[in-house]
Amino acid sequence: MTTGSSSTSRPTADGGISTFKGQERALRADRLGTGGLLLSVLAATAPLMVVAGVMPTTFAVMGIVGQPLLFVALGVVLVLFSVGYAEMSRHVHNAGAFYAYISRGLGGTAGASAALVALVAYNALQAGIYGIFGFEVSNLFATYADISVAWWIPALAAIVVVGALGWLKIDVNARVLGVLLVIEVALVVIFDVAAVADPAKEGLSLHAFNPDTLSGAGIGTALCFCIAAFLGFEQAPVYAEETNRPHVLVPRVMFLAVSGVAVFFALSCWALTVAAGPSAIVATAQKESAGLLFSLTESRLGGTFTDVLHVLFVTGMFAAMLSFHNVVARYAFAMGREGLLPPAFGRTSTSSGAPATGSLSQTVVSLVIVVAFAVADDKPTGDPTAPVLHLFTWFGNIGALGVILLMAAASLSVIVFFVRRGAAGPQAWRLVTSGLAGIGLLVIAFYTVKDFDVLVGTGSDSALTWILPGIIGLALVGGLVQGAVLRTRRPETHARIGLGNEAFQLEKAAEAAS
Repeated sequence: MTTGSSSTSRPTADGGISTFKGQERALRADRLGTGGLLLSVLAATAPLMVVAGVMPTTFAVMGIVGQPLLFVALGVVLVLFSVGYAEMSRHVHNAGAFYAYISRGLGGTAGASAALVALVAYNALQAGIYGIFGFEVSNLFATYADISVAWWIPALAAIVVVGALGWLKIDVNARVLGVLLVIEVALVVIFDVAAVADPAKEGLSLHAFNPDTLSGAGIGTALCFCIAAFLGFEQAPVYAEETNRPHVLVPRVMFLAVSGVAVFFALSCWALTVAAGPSAIVATAQKESAGLLFSLTESRLGGTFTDVLHVLFVTGMFAAMLSFHNVVARYAFAMGREGLLPPAFGRTSTSSGAPATGSLSQTVVSLVIVVAFAVADDKPTGDPTAPVLHLFTWFGNIGALGVILLMAAASLSVIVFFVRRGAAGPQAWRLVTSGLAGIGLLVIAFYTVKDFDVLVGTGSDSALTWILPGIIGLALVGGLVQGAVLRTRRPETHARIGLGNEAFQLEKAAEAAS
């Protein structure tokens, strides 16, 4: 391997790394072990943000007491999805993950579409979190320092810090994410124990796990709210190239992540019902909104613990932003390496091995979005609800819809991939689980589109109910068009979609033959 700030080299004999003007064209291996990979993945789920934000919102908006049971049901669906997805990861190691898998199963054109959908979806998720992050930091300044700070100031500062961390080695990022994640999980567990030790007047009721609590027209929409809490577990294959044993670590981390998240959220959601009382949880959530968890902790664990929880709520969001930033950068890297984005995206920094151009582009996109929402504030001082009700909810649900569709497509791709390889028999049970997961995910996607007005808080007659999900639709169609054009005009590029490092070997073989 040749390195240097101005060197140029061709693919290495093992197809691994080449350098160009101080940058490399492959992510560096052996950076992440099981712990680092698991922490990088789990950080995106933002446990405290889910417990303090998603759960109270679902109770308040949908009025379904059985939300803990929804987390169990979704955990089953996603474990079924993970069976085939994890098996696919043993055969395909590519930072493009979703689109690489879909390319291998459904072809390069479908892969190009999936790539653009993934890029838009994860960018949307990332940008949306900046809104609620800025809002919460602004509240912290107002509450504890009596200083009025516009939400977009801490949001922009976070973009800069996350962008800087995105240029560092991934193992450094993993350590940052790990510390933040462990602390916020510990605080939630402390609340869970306190709720069980000091329940409301109904005692340790298991009513929230009664299937009868899931009756009603809002069950589909409630599933949409809850599945957003799981987003992040599917990111494990994105880091496959940066692990030392991807065929072992990626499946292991995926199952640990999805099962651990399902159990953790189900128990924490149940703890909320125990603390407030199953009969009162909906009304209390409607009254307290995002303050539900904090009001319940203050009465049991005191003001100091609640103050710490507020701060960790913010750092947990920061961890999620950093995690999504890393994923977006790696998707852009994979797309640049395979000709779906300009070649500059397909190179990494020789100093850190990070996908530098992808990281920088994600930072710029976030800056543009946050600045646009800041300028659009209704008042000169800034509407304090705009970043939460608009930036967070709009972009968060756009991203969630995109990832749900990608998971459904990946489930189908797993089936086609193994059938075409003549492995339908040995892999039969995995194909069945993938099919069941795909059906479940399509049902959730249907309700997400159908009830988008509820998810984003607009009226059913608002144009946003079709404009916002239409962004994912445009990405899907745009990717199909790009794939079709590449297939006609640049068939060699089309043939490389989803191949990752294997494409280097193809380049070398072509050079040898010419």
